[in-house]
Amino acid sequence: MKLNSLWMLLLASTLLFSCKDENKDTSAEEAVVESEFNYNVEEFADIKILRYQIPGWEDLTLKEQKLVYYLVQAGLAGRDIMWDQNYRHNLAIRGALENIYQNYEGDKNSEDWKNFEIYLKRVWFSNGIHHHYSNAKLKPEFSKEYFETLLSETGTELSGEAFEVIFNDKDAKKVNLDESLGLLEGSAINFYGEDVTAAEAAAFYKTKTSPDPLKPLSFGLNSKLVKENGKLVEKVWKSGGMYGAAIDEIIKWLEKAETVTENEQQGKALGLLIEYYKTGDLKTWDDYNVAWVEATEGNIDYINSFIEVYNDPLGYRGSYENIVQIKDFEMSEKMSVLEDNVQWFEDNAPLMEEHKKDSVVGVTYKTVIVAGEAGDASPSTPIGVNLPNSNWIRQAHGSKSVSLGNIIEAYDNAGSSGVLEEFAHDEEEIKLEKEYGKEGDKLHTALHEVVGHASGKINPGVGETKETLKSYASTMEEGRADLVGLYYLMDPKIQELGLTDDWKKTGMAAYDGYIRNGLMTQLRRLELGDNVEESHMRNRQWVSAWVFEIGTEEGVIKKVSRDGKTYYDIKNYDRLRELFGELLKETQRIKSEGDYDAAQNLVENYGVKVDQAIHKEVLERNAQFKSPPYSGFVNPELVPEMDDQGEIISINIEHPKDFATQMLQYTNRFNFLLIEEPAMSNN
Repeated sequence: MKLNSLWMLLLASTLLFSCKDENKDTSAEEAVVESEFNYNVEEFADIKILRYQIPGWEDLTLKEQKLVYYLVQAGLAGRDIMWDQNYRHNLAIRGALENIYQNYEGDKNSEDWKNFEIYLKRVWFSNGIHHHYSNAKLKPEFSKEYFETLLSETGTELSGEAFEVIFNDKDAKKVNLDESLGLLEGSAINFYGEDVTAAEAAAFYKTKTSPDPLKPLSFGLNSKLVKENGKLVEKVWKSGGMYGAAIDEIIKWLEKAETVTENEQQGKALGLLIEYYKTGDLKTWDDYNVAWVEATEGNIDYINSFIEVYNDPLGYRGSYENIVQIKDFEMSEKMSVLEDNVQWFEDNAPLMEEHKKDSVVGVTYKTVIVAGEAGDASPSTPIGVNLPNSNWIRQAHGSKSVSLGNIIEAYDNAGSSGVLEEFAHDEEEIKLEKEYGKEGDKLHTALHEVVGHASGKINPGVGETKETLKSYASTMEEGRADLVGLYYLMDPKIQELGLTDDWKKTGMAAYDGYIRNGLMTQLRRLELGDNVEESHMRNRQWVSAWVFEIGTEEGVIKKVSRDGKTYYDIKNYDRLRELFGELLKETQRIKSEGDYDAAQNLVENYGVKVDQAIHKEVLERNAQFKSPPYSGFVNPELVPEMDDQGEIISINIEHPKDFATQMLQYTNRFNFLLIEEPAMSNN
């Protein structure tokens, strides 16, 4: 499970954004020292593109650098899988857009062309034609007639539904969580055949049984469910199966990585991952995850395969993802106290005793340096990840939690926008955020991932949350992990462990930011009239709205109107912590007992609907800030130097000049999923 960058950015009231110098040439800045490193690449629409560094690269051995390089290449080899998973026409549309971009020789100063470029960059950023966060279909600011002219003048073909869908209302949402519209019927995600209903899919998987009921397999994780001759069948993502051409390339690079692993356990895990890609066998997937979570030695680690299920409205299918990591020794050592004390947190959590784990095993936490990302992790990246997602593996073998240190560092150095000053209630709140906000962010990330996702247990006989809580499973789990972090951020224990020099102020800053974000500032990302759809946004709203409502009579949080503007002022931080604990207890009960009705009531009553007056006000107040609300990254480029025998003798780091250059390079090098349309001619 991943902690999205939205939490980090909006908890800090988006202090991390600034306008870039649009006239600055960054092409010659690859070799500058760290203090002069240019993190900002470019801005367009609601997006800001950043760079990140790989500190300590030169300290790795050549063997370690090779391992990183091979793992990065393996991740990029599967890039197009994510595009096709997101929508069935994405690859065809991308091919047409890129061919136009590279071959059009007409007027490139016109508004229409500039709007075309922006649309293409938005599609690149979202890995498809639906917004990476809101899931709404991107709307081009150029006409169908202009697009037809571009197609004609560049000899590019795009016809039928793939052409029409750019401009019509069909497939308006990538992921729809409104059951009244049909979870599958209302979703454009390419995980199911267009004629498969949610009821049919649920019935199909209800018949599936695991060889060992105590070790349930992740049915549906690596396949597309379709109808053939009226019968439901799975098209498995594996070598020789669906996405086979790309998966064979992934395997090729993983096999190279296997030759330079750091230790036997790391090699065992990689071997099982290769076997899984070759066979598609879900038992092998579990064996791999057990081996991977137990491979804790070494400097290099990775996340690779079909993992997070947020994009499946039914919660079965995993989006393709890759993150390659180098251990940050100094920060990992500092935060290792969380690993050592995870049982204390479990024992002292405000949960029902029957929902606590007697023994929290195998939890590891590392701050890592990202060396490359692909699929669901790129260009928009998480800042923290906790895996594996299987509850039985986590309980029996443990989990790995990582904080992406250099990604957070890049956000921290990208600038400030003034949003904090606009939405914070008073100077004291602003001062607290500036002094303790970053520390609170990092601690919440750590507590969310290490303690939150590792905590609690499901009652015997209760199914996996995708079966019991269904479309609410993801937002309930993320809210539960958030609540664990929030509860312990105001505990003296974190100061006793040396994680802060003032637990009270760190907790207060974090509470201010969470409530400010959950009730107001995250609404900047929605269009007026929209409901909250994304799982992380939902959980922040239902957590914040619930504690606000329950604490109203006691005056725990005051809603303040001043000069026509709304603010939320926390009056009793200690009582707010108790409310977070009460909600955590109930959230864990819902998960442990599989109480679908309670999950539905909590999310629908507190997490979905938006106060339209507040939303309108937020958008009006935010209009003064021109910095985009979303950020993502180009990856550093690992460039191998070869000897006469074709052996790698060194690997250098270069930084891409701009977003388009990297996207086109990726298409040129990693376009392994052949498509019939568009048929393109290079004029």
